[in-house]
Amino acid sequence: MHRIAFVALPGFRMMSLASLSAFELANSEAGEPVYELHLLSETGGLVPTSLGFGIMTEPLDEEPFDTVIVGGSTVPGALTPGVIAFLQRAVQQSRRVAATCTGAFVLAEAGLLDGRRATTHWGAARKLQARFPKVKVEEDRIFIVDGPVWTSAGMTAGIDLTLAMVEKDLGAEAARAVAKRLVIYHRRAGGQSQFSALLELEPKSDRIQNALAYARNNLDKALNVGELAQAANLSPRQFSRAFRAETGQSPAKAIENLRLEAARLSMERSRHPIDVIARQTGFADRDRMRRAFLRAFGQPPQVIRRNARAEATA
Repeated sequence: MHRIAFVALPGFRMMSLASLSAFELANSEAGEPVYELHLLSETGGLVPTSLGFGIMTEPLDEEPFDTVIVGGSTVPGALTPGVIAFLQRAVQQSRRVAATCTGAFVLAEAGLLDGRRATTHWGAARKLQARFPKVKVEEDRIFIVDGPVWTSAGMTAGIDLTLAMVEKDLGAEAARAVAKRLVIYHRRAGGQSQFSALLELEPKSDRIQNALAYARNNLDKALNVGELAQAANLSPRQFSRAFRAETGQSPAKAIENLRLEAARLSMERSRHPIDVIARQTGFADRDRMRRAFLRAFGQPPQVIRRNARAEATA
């Protein structure tokens, strides 16, 4: 039996509790109680949530848990010395200690992230790095596992994190079955980006959407404005003007972002040589792709691949 504890600070975001559904459904799939879930707070009783209503909790105690998870709080000063001491004991006694979203700030305050790689919601990542310089913050990750400490990005990324735990405990087939029950695609890899180039562009008209779909399916080609305009059934001048008006980017910049997203996913998920990935995604050669990676991610392709493999091994 895996005993799971979620530590609820006053003002914690209710969305973080959604991640516990992976354990609940894993029990259902297994046909027996594999996971035992506990909702804890320092003194127990009713704890106010970010939505304003309260939720009942058990008090912290000395009994060890297999996994301890903490979410962030919207209330200043919600973290207390008692909770910090509990988390510091947990990282010694438990198999894993985790944080979803801005819960990474809680683990950092307890000193559990010093010298470790960690992530959090993209909107809070730079604040986390500035406040806790000993933490190796990677702001564009879905989740990160560094030893016994797990951290995830914001909101629904907590589900990816707990699905990865289910996979670690019960195997890939069990995790896929739980994901299906949750009506989501099988969990995103920890190294996957928090961002999507197409979502960021958000084109409004079918014509620009068609051009982007064409580009995404033909990244190995040169993809000049004339070719994209033809896919949109517009003149090059009309296309360039409409594209910038709808997306806020030039066609060239948008195509580079699509190439970067595709190349990064390929670096993380495939074993293709860098030269091959550069050609497949339209960068022509590895040096051009390397420069684009450094501008966009601050890391060369080799480092991103090495980190993804380290996470997979962990």
